[in-house]
Amino acid sequence: MAGAALWYEDGVASRTARPVDHHALASELVRALRGKRSQTAFSRRLGYRSNVIYGWESGRRWPSSSAFFAAARKTGIDMRAALARFFPSAPPWLGACDLTTRKGVCSLLEELRGTRKLRPLARQVGVSRVALAGWLRAQGEPRLPELLRIVDATSLRLLDFVALLADPAELPSTRRAWMDLEVQRRVAYELPFSHAILRCIETTAYRALPRHDAEWLAARLRVPRELVDTCVRALVAAGQLRRKGLRYVPERVMTVDTLPSREQGRGLKRFWGDVALSRLDRLEGGGSAYYSYNLYAVAERDLPRIRDLHFAYYDELRRIVAASEPSERVLLSHLWLVPLDE
Repeated sequence: MAGAALWYEDGVASRTARPVDHHALASELVRALRGKRSQTAFSRRLGYRSNVIYGWESGRRWPSSSAFFAAARKTGIDMRAALARFFPSAPPWLGACDLTTRKGVCSLLEELRGTRKLRPLARQVGVSRVALAGWLRAQGEPRLPELLRIVDATSLRLLDFVALLADPAELPSTRRAWMDLEVQRRVAYELPFSHAILRCIETTAYRALPRHDAEWLAARLRVPRELVDTCVRALVAAGQLRRKGLRYVPERVMTVDTLPSREQGRGLKRFWGDVALSRLDRLEGGGSAYYSYNLYAVAERDLPRIRDLHFAYYDELRRIVAASEPSERVLLSHLWLVPLDE
């Protein structure tokens, strides 16, 4: 298993247990927007003379991204407000963006792309590099299934994106995955250290043990034995661990993002900040923990560049984690960029 990881808020996780059929999901999202209207009536409401909704729902053709966002707007969805909730912080372009245009879709794609290189992203999305480059120059735009694949590949938060438009629990393609995510998100909120324990169980050192050893996990992570037992029970109940022989193995680990609950997300940030600070004593003992800080004054125009660098570091770290094999160490990366004069 390569590079398993589970992070919070701006971070990203390892693997999604229940892959989503992006074409089926596209049909279901159109159907959800239509609501109780007939296909013909909804087509007319969107300004089409033909029954275009039948084609979209049947998969015979697909709306462009801008056409889909236009349909969402017609049903009363404010996509700018929705995306402000989706992203960790509202991007500067969002306030003046019109997602019902190619230019608006291009801005969204650029934000999702971040610092990722074009060729590997195109390969991940399943489109040609030329097509993706054209979309990023507003010379074309992805159809709805392609947009969903881009969101999935770049953010690993497809379910949260879907939740901006419809209830994922009501869509056949996402129902089970959403239920899994909600359970795992609750464990993340209530027992933050459970995922450090999950990561530790993935390591080669744990897998080399003759049997499950809670004391070993407690010593390795420097936490109480009782906490290990509580977390293991919660992970098993959430479907993230299962017993295999004399040890536990990870199962159905998903991206867990804390943005849907800002207050609980801030609580997790404070929790892991306290954990990081509590481990600084290892610096004096010659351990492998690293901490640095820098205070500086910069021009206002350079703040976006520094912000981009902040996220570029995160993207590169994610790529390294995704390819890292075997799992041998459990690390906490704690990266802050804090304006002091606000």
